[in-house]
Formats: sequence, C-alpha cells, structure tokens
Amino acid sequence: MATQEHSAEADSRRITCLLLLLLFFTTAASKSIVKTLPGFSGDLPFKFETGYVSVGERDDVQLFYYFIESEKNPLKDPLVLWITGGPGCSAFSGLVYEKIGPLAYDVPAFNGGLPTFLLNPYSWTKFANIIFVDTPVGTGFSYSTTSEGYYSSDTKTVKDTYSFLRKWLLDHPNFAEHNLYIAGDSYSGLLIPLIVSEISNANEEGHMPHMSLRGYVIGNPVTDLHNDENSKIPYAHRMGLISDEYYEGAKSSCQGEYVDPDPNNAQCIYYLRLIEECKGKLNEAQILEPRCGSTWGHRFFEDISSDVLFLSSQQEEMWCRKYGYILSYIWANDPTVQQALHIRKGTKTEWRRCNKTLAFDEDVTNVVEYHQFLSRKGYQALIYSGDHDMVIPYIGTLEWINSLNLTVDDNWRPWFVDGQVAGYTEKYRHYEFALTFATIMGAGHTATQYKTKQCFAMVERWFSQYQL
Repeated sequence: MATQEHSAEADSRRITCLLLLLLFFTTAASKSIVKTLPGFSGDLPFKFETGYVSVGERDDVQLFYYFIESEKNPLKDPLVLWITGGPGCSAFSGLVYEKIGPLAYDVPAFNGGLPTFLLNPYSWTKFANIIFVDTPVGTGFSYSTTSEGYYSSDTKTVKDTYSFLRKWLLDHPNFAEHNLYIAGDSYSGLLIPLIVSEISNANEEGHMPHMSLRGYVIGNPVTDLHNDENSKIPYAHRMGLISDEYYEGAKSSCQGEYVDPDPNNAQCIYYLRLIEECKGKLNEAQILEPRCGSTWGHRFFEDISSDVLFLSSQQEEMWCRKYGYILSYIWANDPTVQQALHIRKGTKTEWRRCNKTLAFDEDVTNVVEYHQFLSRKGYQALIYSGDHDMVIPYIGTLEWINSLNLTVDDNWRPWFVDGQVAGYTEKYRHYEFALTFATIMGAGHTATQYKTKQCFAMVERWFSQYQL
C-alpha cells in the first residue's frame, strides 16, 4: 500500500514537472545578470538581474523588470513583487527613491555629470527577494511591439501583471515555492487587491504554477477614489490647517460631501472656497515640505516638469525633494546605462520616471470589496500610511478598513524604533486573515522615502511575524 502511494506521488511529481517544462518553453522571457552599473564603483555587492517578459493576448507587451536577490538567505526568504504607483511610474523609482532597493543616488555629490550611487542600508532586499516590474505597458522601459498593445487599463494591467508573474516563476523555478507577497504604494493600492485576488482564484482553479501566496503590503493606498479625496477636509481640520468654524460650516452645509457638492448649495461652496484658500498652497505629498515646481494634479505620484530639469542656484537655496528626480532622467537615458541594463535598442526614445502620456483607462475606482473578499481567504495584509500625507490621508484609509468589520486584535498603540515613537498601529483579524495598519510619524506620500529606517523596521518585523 505504501509502495503504491509512493509510486502515485512520484507519477504526480513527474506529470507536474512535464507540465512546467511545457509551460516554460512558452514563457518568451529574457534575462541578464548585471554585475556592474555606471555610477557605482566596483562590482555590485548583490545579485542583480534585469529582463523582459512578454504578456498580452498576442505576447506583444514586453514588461521590463529589475530583480534583486535577498542579501540574507535567497533560498528561503520570501519573494516580493513590487509595483510603483502612478499609474505609469517606473519600478526604478521604488527601487531607488523609495529606498525599497539597495541603491540610492548620492544627491549632494551630483555635479551635472553622470549621477553616482550609495548603498542603502535599509533595503528590503536585506530580508526578501524582490522583483521590481515596470507596469502598466509604457511605464519605465516596458514597451509594446504593436501600437494596439499600448492601450491599457486597470483591469488589463491586473491580467498582464498576473501573466508576468506566472511566466517569471516558470523561468525561475527555484523561487516557485517561496512565500509570495505583492507590494506597492499609492495608485497601486487599486491594483494590488485585484492582483492578489487574481492569484488566489488561479490557485483555487489549479492553474500552474501554483503560487505560495501569503499576503500583500500597500503604502498610502488609493482604495476608494471618492472617499480618499473626500477625507482631505477632515484630515486638514485634524492637522490644524483649517479652523473649527470652516470645518463645521462645511460639514453641516455640504453634509459631508466635499468632492461633488451640489453647485446650487451656495453656503457649501462658500466654505469649500475658504478651506481651499487655507490648504491649496500646501505640498499635499508632505504638508511640512515646500511646494515647488509642477503640481500634483490628479495623479498620485508626482513627477518633475521639463522646465526644472536643471539645478539653478535659486533651486539649491530652496530645497525640494523632487529635484532629486532629475538624476534618474540623466542616468536612465544615458546609453552606457541602458547597455549595462540590457535595454533593447530602439524600444524607448526617452525614459521617464513617471510617464503621464499612457493610453490608460482608469476603469476601477473602488477596491474595498476585494479587501473584503481577501479577508475571507486567510491572507496577511500590512497597510501603512505616512501621517503627513494629504494626497491619500490616513483617516480615509482607516475608514475603509473599519468598513470591513474585522475584529480588533491589538488596540491602537505606538510602535517604536530606537526607543522612539515611529508611528501608531492597530491590528485586525477575521479568522485566519490578519490586517495590520500602521502610521509612520512625519512621513508623507510614498512613506518609505521620507522615513526609510522606520519603514524598514516595520516591514522586517511584519515579514518575521513580530509585533511592530
């Protein structure tokens, strides 16, 4: 009996291997190991891979990725797929500016030449293998071989991203059984719950390869476009940016609707104008930092405008965080850099940190129901917010989390780094599903670039299943 069971198990493994081999030969992926990079002195002290994976119904979409193995234990550490927001902001921005990866620009040393790098001691690759993917198509170095392939949407991006991950795992079978997490921030807050649901459903339907999905991580997440925007005025009042009189007047006359008020409600319009005068000149991404250059507009991950692609003496006197974005344009558009990254010649006329010209349909506006769905599946979730972000205020995030009707498992309390309060956290549970919410004190939108050390500690503890 035992021999028959062993034989059946062996046959099953052989069939699985044959299926994987068959699928492998249809992945149409390419990859290259990068050992040195212009701007970094010497060999890279980590394993760095770049490549393309073809997706779409006709395999005409070529999604570019950066992959960095864990610096701790790549054979056992979790696998993370990182998606930067936008839509249309390159994963390279998450890797370098948001300090998710091991490289950061040496901004003070920039002299107008090719930018140089420093090692980031708080890279998430200290404990995880991370794929940074340029999605949707047209983002970063991703491209399409057909004009039709450049048309995309939220829902198509979800399908393409799942297809990318499936093919990537077939091409990297040694990572197929690693615990898998989907992570990102800002606009990707709309995409990640959909991607996680797509993977979960595919696993249940027996699609190959089976992914060892464990959960997801989202920072300052766009979740419900209307309520996220509507929470800005209560947030502004809580932060002391508008008076009690203005807030109570707007709350009463607008009846809590600030995004699409009745245009005939004169009193509501009057209070909203007063409130806009108070908060309209602030930097919504981080309300304590200067507002300079181009404005944020309706996109959730700002880029610099073309008229500030230089550092004037006036700009040096008034520091602005986004001036550092200039370095990525200079670096990524350099021919020697593109050669080192193994970029396919002729596929990009200009690399942009955030591509605002995508042919993209924002066809998803609310993903709360997907979080509700995932809460029944037993996954783990970490949701974090910079508490000085007015693009996606944390109180709006807390509102949709509370709407899930989860049980509070660990009451609101401070969490610490180096003995100092780093933010506040609360943990929720629904059977096997656990959601941890955390604020990062003093951080803005895309919190990791503002409080890198604190975010590193937060995520490392969460992956290790420790309390924050």
